[in-house]
Amino acid sequence: MKVGDVEPFWLNSHNVTYTGDRMPSSSLAEFELLVVLAALQLGPDEAYTVSIAAEIAERTGRSVRRANVYTTLRRLEAKGLVATFLGDPRPERGGKPRRLVTVEADGARAAREAAGAVHAMADGLGWLVG
Repeated sequence: MKVGDVEPFWLNSHNVTYTGDRMPSSSLAEFELLVVLAALQLGPDEAYTVSIAAEIAERTGRSVRRANVYTTLRRLEAKGLVATFLGDPRPERGGKPRRLVTVEADGARAAREAAGAVHAMADGLGWLVG
């Protein structure tokens, strides 16, 4: 095989081989994981774009754009990992309802797998992760 026949592995973010019993149902990118975890922390009555962005910012110290949360929620919903629905009308929103987020079973499973992978990789690196 000559150079140029295959895309270099560092350009293909999906070039991953799984050697466990099964492939994960759906792997999560870092920000997707943060969004799912924030939605789980907030619960189905309080998880919506603005509160998820605030939860991530508060817990991580990162600046989080609501547009990025919104886009990520759409992607997670397309993957079947979260579902959204309109809540009750809110007077502070001029009678508009919030679009609330619930994490589906596959979303919780994907978050558990991703968090478990991070934990396994960080095991023994207490000096790094505190």
